[in-house]
Amino acid sequence: MVPEPMSDVQSSGLAVSDAGDVAQDVIDNVSRVIVGNEEAVEHLLVAMLGRGHVLLEDVPGVGKTMLARAVATSFECDFKRVQFTPDLLPSDITGVNVFNQKTREFDFRPGPVFANVVLGDEINRAPPKTQSALLEAMEEQQVTVDGDTREVPDPFFVVATQNSVERDRTYELPAAELDRFQMKLHLGYPTESEEQEVLGRMVGDHPIDDLSPVATVDQLVAARRTTGEVTVEEPIREYVTALARYTRENARLGVSPRGSIALLRAAQGRAVLEGRDYVVPDDVQAEAEPTLVHRIRLGRGEGSARELVREALSTVDVR
Repeated sequence: MVPEPMSDVQSSGLAVSDAGDVAQDVIDNVSRVIVGNEEAVEHLLVAMLGRGHVLLEDVPGVGKTMLARAVATSFECDFKRVQFTPDLLPSDITGVNVFNQKTREFDFRPGPVFANVVLGDEINRAPPKTQSALLEAMEEQQVTVDGDTREVPDPFFVVATQNSVERDRTYELPAAELDRFQMKLHLGYPTESEEQEVLGRMVGDHPIDDLSPVATVDQLVAARRTTGEVTVEEPIREYVTALARYTRENARLGVSPRGSIALLRAAQGRAVLEGRDYVVPDDVQAEAEPTLVHRIRLGRGEGSARELVREALSTVDVR
């Protein structure tokens, strides 16, 4: 397959203010469907800008799937949803080679992973072998089927959901797979006033049915390019490294170098969202919890990973 030539917008990137405006337009659009959870929506957009992937974990019925759909709909891009079940096969995600009787050759039928935004719904209901079908695509932006390697579309963004209640008939995501997600987010129950607003919006058609794109794929690619060029001075890099080392020294399993890179890219995304072309410590601190907590493993009786990250933020000095 010959890749399509990049548009002028993609190749030249956007001004930081324009990239921030694209993200803010999407946030405002999503708020037409999702009531509350402003921080979670911002974190998700930061992850998109920072070329990461997001895991949404919470109780059933709080809007995890709807949030993913709303963000995908806000971009004029290819969106695919995969319902993970115990009998789902890796080929159901990546695609399969099928013998063509006319040409006497095998034709590749791409799976849903070949989309700009992929929603993996209830990912922990599928066995590890099927879950791992996403790993290569998430990490290397490519998929290998029967020895042939194919690139996934650019941009490529995975949002996976899992509920935190039903642990029976589910498969816990291994640490290696969790580490591929830049962020792990929680939505939580709405407040009383937010829930009343949700009920009001549900009278008649669902708001997602009337949602229209407010940004193009080219704009998202260009905004990501802009985010990658945000300046990160040496003291910021030292700060991120010190936070990661603190977790390694105080946990059974601390933050990996992949986690440090994820935090740095998230901080760049936060800077763009704030309209800056350079990262400040506040950007790192704003994205530390959703980026680092799910990468940490503590022993029995050693507290929580969230508490450890907060301890690191309050202990590690900022130069």
